[in-house]
Amino acid sequence: MRFKALTATLFAAGILGSHAAQAQTEIQWWHSMGGTLGEKLNALATKFNDSQKDYKVVAVFKGSYPESMTAAIAAFRAGNAPHMLQVFEVGTATMMAAKGAIVPVAKVMADAKEPFDPKAYLPTVAGYYTDMKGNMLSFPFNSSTVLFYINKDAFKKAGLDPEKAPKTWKEVLADAEKLKAAGQQCVYTTSWPSWMHIENFSAWHNVPIGTKENGMGGLDTKFTINSPLHVRHIAMLADMAKKGLFTYAGRTNQGDAKFSSGECAMFSGSAGAQAGIKSAAKFEWSVNFIPYHDDVKGAPQNSIIGGASVWVMGGKKPDEYKGVAKFLAFLSRPEIQMEWHTGTGYVPITHAAYEMTRKSGFYDKNPGADVAIKQLTNKPPTANSKGLRFGNFVQGREVIEEELEAVFAGKKDAKAGLDEAVKRGNEILRKFEAANK
Repeated sequence: MRFKALTATLFAAGILGSHAAQAQTEIQWWHSMGGTLGEKLNALATKFNDSQKDYKVVAVFKGSYPESMTAAIAAFRAGNAPHMLQVFEVGTATMMAAKGAIVPVAKVMADAKEPFDPKAYLPTVAGYYTDMKGNMLSFPFNSSTVLFYINKDAFKKAGLDPEKAPKTWKEVLADAEKLKAAGQQCVYTTSWPSWMHIENFSAWHNVPIGTKENGMGGLDTKFTINSPLHVRHIAMLADMAKKGLFTYAGRTNQGDAKFSSGECAMFSGSAGAQAGIKSAAKFEWSVNFIPYHDDVKGAPQNSIIGGASVWVMGGKKPDEYKGVAKFLAFLSRPEIQMEWHTGTGYVPITHAAYEMTRKSGFYDKNPGADVAIKQLTNKPPTANSKGLRFGNFVQGREVIEEELEAVFAGKKDAKAGLDEAVKRGNEILRKFEAANK
């Protein structure tokens, strides 16, 4: 009897347990963050899951940004897409054009009656993911910008003031000569060359990357990155490379390791690189505004963001969208944003999170941690500096990188390289326009 009673009790408990499990709606979130950043992302999902009982966010690493985007679009066509997808900023136009595959975040939040005010977000962040009518299409998540880092120990060794990082490209050149003379083998390097030296360079100097407000005003946009200013800047870098003052590291974040190891004395890379530099660098370093050409009127303007946003995929049930909305509202909380910002180096996406971090004394204890926010908000964004939205820009950026590589290697002059980048880039834009009319 006792055995039967025990079996009945366990069976009943199992039934109740399965009911509880069924009552919880699962939300799939595909992302592209590995290593330490992946751990911090998983911690956010766990914190949300522990905060309520109705929904469970399951975070799944799906490889690099292009890989996860391709996988999600294929999954949507097969009818089993995730609820949420982390997409890097250059995929914005492609996601917008995926008819029926996405639901604008503004609609998801409004339908679920979750508070959502686009004005609560930093303008340069919100502007990137907002349509011309002011509707936010995706949810800003890991936002960064390019920053300029210096090895203070290397500056001291070269007889330079370690507390005075170069502000202009003229000063970068002058400091580079002194560092080289002091025996520094790698003087300056960069990660993400197109993002730094074409995309952010353009915004920082308030010149267009393309027509139609950098593609935000329509699909019939054309690249304008072969202007006299662009040509002059890339020619300067090519000359620096020839003289051993600029070391080309690669198309993505290879420059990070060259700086954090102490190999290179000056470096431009993502704000999100700070976590890695902190753990690896055996020297004193500082983070600063990216340099500008001081003869360009109005410069510096503001930099633009990189990183990624969260897109909501189509074809899900109303209750599932409610769970998505609750999770996005959770991610927007100032204390959650502050935790993400201080733990990763990515910028806090809301004004409230920035203020909370500032009042906590974090910036006083960590000099330079707020440089990214100050640079992004240096001036109110213009049509040239609020971001970019080019179709198939994953391929477009590859074309730019190929041409930059040829210029830096001395195989082409800057004018020829950038002219070819514009020609090839425009061909990609025309194909995208034709496919999405």
